[in-house]
Amino acid sequence: APSPGPMRVDDVTGLIIAALCLLVTHFGIASGTLRPRLVAAMGEPAYRAIYSIIALAATVWLIFAWRSAPYVELWPVGPGLRHLPLLVMPIALLLIACGVMQPNPTAIGGGGGDEARGMLRVTRHPVMWGIALWALVHIAANGDLATVLLFATFAILGFGGMATLDRKYARRDPAGWPRLKATTSILPFRAILDRRQQLRLSEIGWLPVAVAAGLYAVLLVLHPWVIGVSPLG
Repeated sequence: APSPGPMRVDDVTGLIIAALCLLVTHFGIASGTLRPRLVAAMGEPAYRAIYSIIALAATVWLIFAWRSAPYVELWPVGPGLRHLPLLVMPIALLLIACGVMQPNPTAIGGGGGDEARGMLRVTRHPVMWGIALWALVHIAANGDLATVLLFATFAILGFGGMATLDRKYARRDPAGWPRLKATTSILPFRAILDRRQQLRLSEIGWLPVAVAAGLYAVLLVLHPWVIGVSPLG
């Protein structure tokens, strides 16, 4: 890694502003009181299209700001931390695959009613947990200021998104929300340990596992080309 050298506040200002912009687009527009007004004014399809463009632009800005930020070490990273993503990412990818491929009433577009099946028996927010795990494990595996700011932003989106999705579903389906909440949990396995739910691996199926394994293999191959660092190194 390059020598840290003296750091100025201006060195990371662009990264901080980009991170705040992405958080505002999510929690201020998509999750705040502004969203219903925008939907009423332009319709749901137009709102989703415009918001997707804004969110994508904010994400690209954040990535470019991270790439241009200086390297400032916060803690040393040994082989143990450096290779931690190799162990955690299969779990994160499985959570994301299940959350996308299986009906989830709390997700965008809903679906599946208020019955918890598959990975929802483990947690009702598998995608958000997958994103959060991805972010946290990459914070630990890097240990430099710019990367911490980058992935902390995604971790906030993941953990904050869980509460946001709960509030949206409670407003959208006030009758179904109490039943879903009573039989599921945000914290993985909490509802199962509380005997409010049962673990049924057969409902998860092999297809999400295969998709997660395929994504894992693709990421291992592309990581050196896209990020510039091999996860196996």
